[in-house]
Amino acid sequence: MSTGVRPAPEQFVPTESQLVVAYSVCRSITRAAAKNFYYSFLVLPKSKSQALCAVYAYMRRCDDIADDATIPAAERQQKLAVWLDALHRAQAGHPTDDPVLLALTDTQHRFSVPASLLDQLAYGTAMDVIDVKSHEAPSLLLQYKTFEDLCFYCYRVASVVGLVCIRIFGYSNPAAEKLAEKLGLAFQLTNIIRDVKEDLGMGRVYLPEEDLARFRITPEDLRTSPNSPQVRSLLELEANRAREYYRAADELIPMIDEDSQPALWVLSAIYRNLLEKIARQQYNVFTQKIRLTTREKLVVLGKGFIKRLT
Repeated sequence: MSTGVRPAPEQFVPTESQLVVAYSVCRSITRAAAKNFYYSFLVLPKSKSQALCAVYAYMRRCDDIADDATIPAAERQQKLAVWLDALHRAQAGHPTDDPVLLALTDTQHRFSVPASLLDQLAYGTAMDVIDVKSHEAPSLLLQYKTFEDLCFYCYRVASVVGLVCIRIFGYSNPAAEKLAEKLGLAFQLTNIIRDVKEDLGMGRVYLPEEDLARFRITPEDLRTSPNSPQVRSLLELEANRAREYYRAADELIPMIDEDSQPALWVLSAIYRNLLEKIARQQYNVFTQKIRLTTREKLVVLGKGFIKRLT
């Protein structure tokens, strides 16, 4: 997606004031767009919170490019390639005035985040850039045939996020990496269940084709009979899978640095509570988008602050 970039003859080093502004921009982006993630950042030490905001702002830019349905798929792919190339140039020491790239490259250096993980995040969002109109079934596009296929997508867009986050959180046990991958998968499955209606509006079906076939559901049934017992059973299947992967959080939290444990607990609790709220509403994600209220999130956040103080 992006070619190699030679190091700059003289390495560009941003000033402290530039980094302050850059991280402030990333925090504003995160506060506005990260409806669940931002709450967990509040119980982190400042340096780690800033770093995660930089990572989120980078991910947000990737997502915004990939999801911009106002421009053709080929143009979105090109814009993603240009964005990734800009990251590579910044990583190589070339000057940049993009606040997201300034903060992200600083974060990468401070926390030894592998460049390959940041690339994987961009490649994952690129998997969403498909020209549905040119597909043989233009009304709805089944993205993945099997759950294994879906897991590969989830790895790139969510598990890799977990691998980046634990670099910032801090850990020493290599077993934390596999657990972070599983937890990322749990988060993404929750998002997929919550966003079925929204994805249908973009012509996308992330639920695996083999799972639809198991319950004798066609993609069009998700539009015409969204609250049927078969659809509820399908979403319950995916929710049960997510619950299994959420168990990774219980093992992962004690493995990361103590000052980051409350943040991961808050994030995991918010997403677990969201999944259970969807289940209590009988998986009716079609009438309206199910979210935790601000009050519900603040209750979790309050418990996180208590964990940080004890």
